[in-house]
Amino acid sequence: MLSQLEGSRAVAGAVVCCRPQVVCAYPITPQTHIVEAIGASVKSRQLKHCRFINVESEFAAMSVAIGASATGARAYTATASQGLLFMIEAVYNAAGLGLPVVMTLANRAIGAPINIWNDHSDAMAVRDSGWVMLFAEDNQTATDLHVQAFRLAEELSLPVMVCVDGYVLTHATERVDVPTQEQVDAFLPPYKPRQVLDPADPVSIGAMVGPEAFTEVRYLAHAKQLQALERIGEVAGEFAEGFGRHSGGLVSTYHVEDAEVVIVALGSVLGTIKDATDELRANGARVGVVGITSFRPFPLDVLREAIGDARKVVVVERAFSAGFGGVLSTDVGLAISDAKARLSTVVAGLGGRAVTEAGLIGVFEDALGDRLEALRFLDLDKDVVDRELARMAGTRRSGPSAENVLRDLGTVASGAL
Repeated sequence: MLSQLEGSRAVAGAVVCCRPQVVCAYPITPQTHIVEAIGASVKSRQLKHCRFINVESEFAAMSVAIGASATGARAYTATASQGLLFMIEAVYNAAGLGLPVVMTLANRAIGAPINIWNDHSDAMAVRDSGWVMLFAEDNQTATDLHVQAFRLAEELSLPVMVCVDGYVLTHATERVDVPTQEQVDAFLPPYKPRQVLDPADPVSIGAMVGPEAFTEVRYLAHAKQLQALERIGEVAGEFAEGFGRHSGGLVSTYHVEDAEVVIVALGSVLGTIKDATDELRANGARVGVVGITSFRPFPLDVLREAIGDARKVVVVERAFSAGFGGVLSTDVGLAISDAKARLSTVVAGLGGRAVTEAGLIGVFEDALGDRLEALRFLDLDKDVVDRELARMAGTRRSGPSAENVLRDLGTVASGAL
């Protein structure tokens, strides 16, 4: 049903149609509107046979989801940023136990310094946890991916994380075709757990595993991710048949057929990248775009094929590894390791800084003209950085850099929560 509504409400509507039996939540911006809307559906009895549990922390939220899933209930939660870090031990446990929990991650920067705006540093912190990680480009995709997430999680007995850019998508109001209950019921079968705690048939879940078996157990987790690599595309195809639109899959492509420069990215920044690409193509530049939907498992072969014979690959990412560089770029580099394409990383939009079409066009023009360096921080104020580096070199007690930078910029605080 087509509706003009906030992204969080659209996601909540899709989750409700998936009929979760346990929803556990702790509020943290910018995911709060999602669980608020689900809670209202439980209270109104639109979502029946569901236990909505208000927990005392994010760690408790994931712990409750683990317990619920282990007893055979369809479980869901949501978090963001520092909340994800607080639950990180349980995040690893959910994957290691093979429990099909579904979680929305409303992507937000990680402090310090504290920042409540969007980037992908929270998702990058758990990329090796064993969860399937799917990134949404827009709110229609975010809505559709949640329906597919429950299907994937329960088929494979793996947890699935749907990454939705905070504010840029969660708080944006746009037209979304929210699935109907009948559509979801036809697509998502009742949950039949692969493992379940049952007093009548007792088993141990989460037993201690020593060196004699740990490698094999961990390899099995990898094997399940490889199974997910096959099923993600198949499930997206089945979704397209049932819902009349394509959404999800491993990657999406835009004008890559003849591209000499291919831009690779995750999430909502793809919309701005495509606008920049359209303008460049109108002037004769052969530029294409590959959007990564499945970040984990990572689609190496599919990405390699999509990039084709491009001579330059530019990865635009909203996170980076301090002391090294790009995070997504590392995976992309592996995909093109046998190709002749040169790789550049553009770090953009950290902490919610705007990524503009004009700024991207400048970057892509530099790539076309072989002027783009291996690592660039888009719109970095070099004068501010140099001033702080000089301050640090000039005096031992230079003070906290974040506060110094704000003072140099004439800003007392960067905004209220």
